[in-house]
Amino acid sequence: MPGQGPPLVCVHGAGVSSKQTLPLVEALSGRLEAWAVDLPGFGESTAPDRDPTVAGLAEALLEWLRARGIARPCLLGLSLGTQVVAEAAVRAPEEVGSVVLAGPTVDPRLRALPVLASHLVLDSIREGPAVAVSGVADYRRAGALRVVRSWLASREHRIERVLPKVGQPALVLRGSRDPLCPGHWAEEVTRLLPRGRLVTVPGQPHALTVTAPGPVARLVHDFAREAVR
Repeated sequence: MPGQGPPLVCVHGAGVSSKQTLPLVEALSGRLEAWAVDLPGFGESTAPDRDPTVAGLAEALLEWLRARGIARPCLLGLSLGTQVVAEAAVRAPEEVGSVVLAGPTVDPRLRALPVLASHLVLDSIREGPAVAVSGVADYRRAGALRVVRSWLASREHRIERVLPKVGQPALVLRGSRDPLCPGHWAEEVTRLLPRGRLVTVPGQPHALTVTAPGPVARLVHDFAREAVR
């Protein structure tokens, strides 16, 4: 969508599709050129039947940007998307203008599968049935095996090792009721980023682009424009 400022490219979380970030794209209509992408194997995209990795998804995102001639965008990731965006920013620093990490994953304290699963369930309850139904539809389309592989790729990736290498301006967003991105972890992510800033969105769970597109749009719009000054 047309607008002023750098283009914004939104990257969804594990197992789902661009439907997760479309509410934010729509909220930015007329303010920023905004895109919602489907990672390989999810939504409308296709991919070979192999294990997805965060590094591989980041390379696919960069190839997509190059193919469309999108220069120095602000990359926004949600959940697994934050890991993909961070990797892309480090792999091609001259091609990425700034980053927004919404609900960054995975908190090292939550990596044990039973703990992570319990927090996923709690977040699903907090996000409500509409978000859950949309997610289930995406899971069915991608297939159970690919969905599980994407969750495992997120869990196995060590974003804390990547963040100190992200030299671009970075905005960290966290919902105050997000059990997958606790406050201490959001603060640690921000500390690790050389140019990071943290904003907490009151009363919101993990999927901020779905549950709070209006407030997030305002924050992202202001940040993306300031980041190029």
